[in-house]
Amino acid sequence: MIRYALALDLVDDPVLIEEYETMHQDVWPEIQASITGAGILAMEIYRFGNRLFMVMEVGDDFSFDRKNTMDAENEKVQEWEKLMWKYQQAVPGARPGEKWVMMNKIFELNS
Repeated sequence: MIRYALALDLVDDPVLIEEYETMHQDVWPEIQASITGAGILAMEIYRFGNRLFMVMEVGDDFSFDRKNTMDAENEKVQEWEKLMWKYQQAVPGARPGEKWVMMNKIFELNS
């Protein structure tokens, strides 16, 4: 199993942040199916202020390129992404059009 950590910012508006969190309490079933269908085994999203932190655990066969292709071909995913962009904004340093950005692991403790 492989773990990825990604970051994204929300628009810094308490009303929009509350709406975003509410929407994530009942994520559309088609979105959940798309996530698991791409080989993502587990996903968690955390928030501090307007900064989001996502942890994804994926199988050995997972590919970001494959996931992006699947998402581009899925009308429901495109609808969800368009809706989510109302709440989201790129983190400083993200490339144009980039949403979630990969974070670099700088420490690991194994006991």
